[in-house]
Amino acid sequence: MIELPKGTRIWIAAGVTDMRRGFDGLSAQVQHILQKEPLSGHVFVFRGRRGDILKLIWADGDGLCLFAKRLERGRFIWTKAESGALSLTRAQLSMLLEGIDWRRVERTWEPDPAA
Repeated sequence: MIELPKGTRIWIAAGVTDMRRGFDGLSAQVQHILQKEPLSGHVFVFRGRRGDILKLIWADGDGLCLFAKRLERGRFIWTKAESGALSLTRAQLSMLLEGIDWRRVERTWEPDPAA
């Protein structure tokens, strides 16, 4: 597991991304479409049209990292927005990478109303 530094934001790029893109293409999308800086140290997540592949780019201080994950079964749950970026928590990113619906997570217990 890669440990992200404190203060690192996680952004998912709404809409569909051409998964043939690599470092340069995804960095350009971060700059021009998301209006963010790809070398900022934040994580940027992209999903392809079929929904079974994700790519993440992250500048770790030494260079730009490109990670990819393909689900053998199922699809990655994505935002319904067509453009822009949405910020995720680390827990939501973990769920997303496991193919879990990070948008509607339910607790298995009810919080104590007196607390």
